[in-house]
This record gives sequence, C-alpha cells and structure tokens, in this order.
Amino acid sequence: MFNYKKIAGIGFALLCLLVVLTACGSNQKSQVKEKQGETTTWDKVKEKGKLTVATSGTLFPSSFHEGEDNELTGYEVEAVNEIGRRLGVEIEFVEMGVDGMLTAINSGQVDAAANGFDITEKRLEDYTFSEPYKYSFGGIVVRASDHSGVESLEDLKGKKSAGGATTIYMQISEKFGAEPVVYDNATNDVFFRDVASGRTDVILNDFYVSNTAVNKFKDLGVEMSDIYYNPTSAGIVMKKDDGSIKKAIDTALKEMQEDGTLTKLSKEFFAGEDVSTAIENADELPVIELDK
Repeated sequence: MFNYKKIAGIGFALLCLLVVLTACGSNQKSQVKEKQGETTTWDKVKEKGKLTVATSGTLFPSSFHEGEDNELTGYEVEAVNEIGRRLGVEIEFVEMGVDGMLTAINSGQVDAAANGFDITEKRLEDYTFSEPYKYSFGGIVVRASDHSGVESLEDLKGKKSAGGATTIYMQISEKFGAEPVVYDNATNDVFFRDVASGRTDVILNDFYVSNTAVNKFKDLGVEMSDIYYNPTSAGIVMKKDDGSIKKAIDTALKEMQEDGTLTKLSKEFFAGEDVSTAIENADELPVIELDK
C-alpha cells in the first residue's frame, strides 16, 4: 500500500531543494554578472583621465631636468609620456626619492613608478610589473685616481657605497661588506663628486645609466670599473590589483617595441645604445643572489 503522506513529504522536500538550487544558481549568475561589471583600476584611471607616476627627476639619463625651462625628461620619462599618448590619458609625474616610491604605490599616492626598477622574483611577490622596456646589467663607478681600490666585488668590503637604502645595488654592496652611505634623491653629479673627494668610494648601479652619466660628467674625477654582474630587466611598477593597468601599459609598450619607438628613445638618451632589447650573452655574467 502506498504511503501518500510519505510521498507527499518527499515531494515537498524535493520542491524545497529545487527552490534552493534555483536560488543558488541565480545568485551565482548575479555574482558573475556583478564581477563582469566591476569597475577596474584602469577604468578609474580613464575616468579621471590621468595616470600618476612616481619618478626621481634626478637620474640622468632616465629621469632628469634640463633646458631653460628645467623640463622633466629622460628615457623612462619620455617612454611613459608616449604610453600616455597612446592610451589617451595624461601622465602626472610625482618626483620623489627611490626609497619612497614603492610605499607611494601601496598607499595609492601614485598609480605606478618608473625609475629603473629591476624585475626580480622577490618584487614580483609584492608588486605587478609591466613587460620590460629596459635591459642592462650591474656596473660600478669608482675614483679615476686610484680606482677606489676595487678590482673585484670582494674588494667592496669596508668601502663606502653610495646609493638608495632599498635598492638592489645597495643590497649587493652590503652583501660584499661595503658600508652604505644613503642619499635621498641626489643628482648624478653629487654622487660623483663625493666619490672623487673620498667621502664615498663606489656607486653600484645600472651600467648604462652609470656609463652615460660618467661620460657626461667626465671632468668630475670618476670612471667605470670593468666589473660587471647581474643582468637585469626593468619595468614600470604597479600595485598588485586586477592587472588592468598592466594590461593597458603592456599593450602600448608592445606597439612601441614593434614600431621602433623604444629603440629611438634609447639611442637618444643613452648615447646611441639600445637598452630596449635583451643583451646578448647576458647569461655569462655572474649573478649575485640576494636573501631579500
């Protein structure tokens, strides 16, 4: 004999389950729709029509002031300006010391930073980087008179190393026992004069930046050593978010790479050198591993 009450109970339970599943399905669809309709970080940039970028304004030839109008220019400055033109947004540069740039990104003071930031595995854990727009390797600026007593990386022990507190290059010099002498946002010539006078001994930095600047200020008593290390690639740094700003910037950078714009800018600011393409035989250079 059929138990009508039991069947009715089962039917009611199934009906309730169907209602719940339908509601869940509708809610999921609503969430997907909501997610698809979210305003991205890039949407916000486009809405205000402005991308705010931190840079030093003191690093020749990447980001510096020149001319009667003391205009901000340089390889990275002009590359970012071109990105803005192609993406249809104004670029607003905020000048600050390199040690404050990553903090400014995290706090939302700026949308990005362009100042020769090397792309490293450690930094990729905390920040988003554009595709590389500059390739180089490490170099060392020394006194012309005595080479600062540095003929190898091991000779850095006990030497006074000038630079920013949080840079990769300061970390390398400290790893070899150098004493850090920290500068806030000084220009190249200030660094060079201090090395020449003996206030400091060395400057570890990007080779192409250092070499171009040394040639510009060749009368200040410094020169490049022949010690090379750590092949690098640099990109624009951004906060880790939805990746929408990176996507937009990478699109513009790809176009600039393909149509030769980056090469043209590089040769203009780096005395004919093309830093926009990967360096041949870079893997033959020694790599100094860092703990942080």
